[in-house]
Amino acid sequence: MRFLIACLLMLFGALPARAEVPIVISAAPDSVGVTIYRNPFRSPESEMNLDYLDSFALISETRTVDLPPGPVVIRFEGVAGGIIPQSAILFGGDVGEKNRDAALLSQKGLIDGFTGQRVTLRRTDPATGKAVEEPATIRSLSDRLLITTPSGVEAVYCSGLNQTVIFPNAPKTLSPKPVLSMQTRNQKGGRVTITLAYLANKFDWEATYIAELTEDARAISLLSWLTMANGDETSFINAQAAAVAGTVNREDDTNDESGENAQYDARNLDRRWGCWPAGTTSDPYAPPQPLPPPSPVYPMIMEMDADAEIVVTGAKRMEMMQSAPVAVTAVAEGLGDLRLYRIPVPVTVAAQSQKQVAFLVKDKIKGRILYRAYTNDERPYDLDMLFRFRNTVKNGAGDPLPQGRVAIFQQIDGNRMLVGEAVMRDKAVDEEVDLVFTEPANVSMDVDEIDERRTKSEDWYRITLTNANPHPVDAEIEFRANQYYLHSKFSEKMRKEPGKQIWAVAVPANGKAVLEYRVREVDDEE
Repeated sequence: MRFLIACLLMLFGALPARAEVPIVISAAPDSVGVTIYRNPFRSPESEMNLDYLDSFALISETRTVDLPPGPVVIRFEGVAGGIIPQSAILFGGDVGEKNRDAALLSQKGLIDGFTGQRVTLRRTDPATGKAVEEPATIRSLSDRLLITTPSGVEAVYCSGLNQTVIFPNAPKTLSPKPVLSMQTRNQKGGRVTITLAYLANKFDWEATYIAELTEDARAISLLSWLTMANGDETSFINAQAAAVAGTVNREDDTNDESGENAQYDARNLDRRWGCWPAGTTSDPYAPPQPLPPPSPVYPMIMEMDADAEIVVTGAKRMEMMQSAPVAVTAVAEGLGDLRLYRIPVPVTVAAQSQKQVAFLVKDKIKGRILYRAYTNDERPYDLDMLFRFRNTVKNGAGDPLPQGRVAIFQQIDGNRMLVGEAVMRDKAVDEEVDLVFTEPANVSMDVDEIDERRTKSEDWYRITLTNANPHPVDAEIEFRANQYYLHSKFSEKMRKEPGKQIWAVAVPANGKAVLEYRVREVDDEE
């Protein structure tokens, strides 16, 4: 029996060892492009939150690597932490398999790598500041960290003491930055330039508009800012950045949170929230502190001064925005039926930050002030003040307008004053744009029932518009079609448009305009 075992050992020892596939490390890209897509489910009224960015970006990296002949594993370091591995494409190499390495060099990674091994525990006396070190052995995973010392077994993060775990080295399996590995098939080798393209989560962008009404309120100037947000842990230095306006269909298999759990655990190793909340059972429970109030709609704006230096200003200096020269403006391009806004110079899209750049400047867009109310039931209720213009070149506009928030100013006695805020919906060229920005003070609307004309099957209403301005104003009341009520017998001429009827009237200075109409329920008509 012993002779048979010895022969088998000699036989297997004589077999050639299986050659390991060589590993080539690409530490960083030579150049990178970042194209950010907007979250279609975020309303224009809501602000972006760097901790909860629900859109994505297309990252395109060019790298130069020296490859040996045959199969090789290329480790792409410095990719986005939110990379979606199944979306990665390699141009210039024949890929056989790919893998996103989620084992980051972090406290969690170190503890997981040293479970069952010897480390050093350093304790610091809070009274004297004296530090004492003693050997320890990690006995459990990081989500329930237990260690053994000469004193016994203890839960490190529930003791309440000032202590630190010291590791003798860093395991080779851990990477200090996100890594994507790809194994190529048999290839010639040599120095090659390859392009890596992939989708990554935790990005978004939004448009912000600054508008100024002329003194006669018949035109506005418009300056638009594109704010790109990168909630990822990776910065993209000197990137060719762009943003895409429009809605892109996205499949579920590229809409995951690849690597999210590993990254969250790595950043949130301290498990004190799993211990008794106040330290002992006799201590009162301390409720969590309330979240800070939301930031203003336009907290910070980047403007360019005459020397092209970037100055970050607060809301108090926002009025200087439109008088400051813009050094860099994004260039609009067509992308199928979408709109691509490309920044013409390389920029740094830094990790956990936002970047702003101007993307649309219009000196004078002709339009008019309008007072409008609408109803889809029996009566209109609210009268709004808005600025309306048609998005055409003839009127001074003529570019697609992505959705976003609008701050509207006007010169009053030589001072620029905020007169209201509005929401810009996605608008194509030649569409009508309504910027509803305030409730009027000098124009009012009263709606009364006409009791003497009321019957069992129908109601009558009277709308009275009152203008306290020393000049006439334009007003519109929209009656929108619905399945329950029918509006008819209008006392004034109506303009018919698809799905609605409109009473358009010029209310005289210090005067009134009156409309009477009938309302019947649809069932009664039938």
